[in-house]
Amino acid sequence: MIKFKPAALAAALAITSLGAFAQGASAPATPRVDKREANQDTRIQNGVASGQLNAKETYRLEQQQARINTAESNAKADGKVTKAERAKLHRMQDRASANIAKQKHDGQTAKP
Repeated sequence: MIKFKPAALAAALAITSLGAFAQGASAPATPRVDKREANQDTRIQNGVASGQLNAKETYRLEQQQARINTAESNAKADGKVTKAERAKLHRMQDRASANIAKQKHDGQTAKP
């Protein structure tokens, strides 16, 4: 089984959030998407810290966040985020939020 340490998780979060900072000043703003992304990253980290999320669950949730970040980058690539693209991002975040809640409360815990 994969063992994650807090430093490794912090590095993974830093890498997944680089996409948001890599966007140039000309990239369209998506403040609601960015705020939800930060909130969900915090929820994942809180689950790790409390032991509610084990390593496998954490890995899957981080991968899902990375896919959302990629989709956001792709939406911004042409210089405009359309209504349909925003809707897709919100649906992806809704799904991710539900997955975080489900994994945090499923009774599995991290091994000490």
